[in-house]
Amino acid sequence: MALIVIAAKWGDHVIAVGDRLRINAPPLAGDYRTRDGRILLVPIAVAALVAWSGPRLSRVLRWELLLGVAMASAVVWAIALGLNDGWRGLTDPLVRLQYIRTVPRVGNPVTFLRTFTDRLPGYNIHTQGHPPGMVLILWTLDRAGLGGVGANLALVLAGGAASVAAVMVAVREVAGEAAARAAAPFLVLAPAAIWWSSGDAFFAGVSAWAISLVVLATGADGRRSDRFALAGGLLFGVTAMLSYGLVLLAVVPVVVAIARRRFRPLAVAALGAGLIVLAFLAAGFSWLAGLAATRTQYWAGVASRRPYWYFLVGNLAAFALAVGPAAAVGLARLRDRRVWLLVGGVLLVIALADLSGMSKGEVERIWLPFVPWVLLATVSIAATRMQTGWTRLWLCSQAAIAIAVQAAVRSPW
Repeated sequence: MALIVIAAKWGDHVIAVGDRLRINAPPLAGDYRTRDGRILLVPIAVAALVAWSGPRLSRVLRWELLLGVAMASAVVWAIALGLNDGWRGLTDPLVRLQYIRTVPRVGNPVTFLRTFTDRLPGYNIHTQGHPPGMVLILWTLDRAGLGGVGANLALVLAGGAASVAAVMVAVREVAGEAAARAAAPFLVLAPAAIWWSSGDAFFAGVSAWAISLVVLATGADGRRSDRFALAGGLLFGVTAMLSYGLVLLAVVPVVVAIARRRFRPLAVAALGAGLIVLAFLAAGFSWLAGLAATRTQYWAGVASRRPYWYFLVGNLAAFALAVGPAAAVGLARLRDRRVWLLVGGVLLVIALADLSGMSKGEVERIWLPFVPWVLLATVSIAATRMQTGWTRLWLCSQAAIAIAVQAAVRSPW
């Protein structure tokens, strides 16, 4: 809480002295607003249902059914939060300055890839800040008759839901099923679901399954291990073509592989990722050249006016709001070294991303792929049946933060 207050007051001061941050509700992007409390009844009802029934259902449901229920519940929670602004509250963030605006400009995909870096300054902000993967996925959907903002929304919600299942599968592999079941309600009721109306929610799903599959490979043998690792590597290659910064998430399966002394899965996964990168290179897009061009555009924009030292702190405060207070309590209480393999790896990634200066603000959206991994720390809150009441209390705190932020801040996402 102290970190959030410091970041808010410091941000207000930075704005007051004249720095144009384009962040008017520090540490979050957006503007302050007042809302009619009645429109918050839907997310309150959803939160109450999850907080009351989630801990019990996570213990008794068959594993496969629990995965499905967790994904569906997470989507319902995200929609309930987004609908506070009506249906357009879910769809509008996917239109303005977003990837879908670039889809009509693709034409021939090979030509698009070959000229992507050279034409980067002419694209909108989100296209400029990322590799061309998301635009090509939306273009493919459009060609298949699934174009438009509705399909885009379904894609990002599916990605957010997929990240919940992937993280549960990974922690089950590393720390056992009890840990995965304990974390499930907190993964569902994440405050970060506010920002699932952005491409980063889809990135979260792809990157989470990339990690999970390689982690599964470290616990399997023979051809089964190789299949998991290759599939995870291919998804890591796709992740690299969706967001430059998310390649850092490779740290997580590397940490697990080192702890298990299983290095072949890393080699197979690297092969899979390399195949995707080389395929894009053969089509005309160089990942390294794209990264360099994006850095140039980034520093030519608002980033050059955003003070490094403020956002070094402000980023962490915004992320704290995205993961909620239960994550902080979970981290303080977490003693399971197996869970720490996953959580600690992501905390290292967050530190690197923060220190890089390439994420000055807006990390409540940009760091969405990191959120579910940090929320795994909540297994220390919900580890036993005796803690059901304690678990419900912290689930309510998670929901309260999400609803308060949604009520008080109008986010561009």
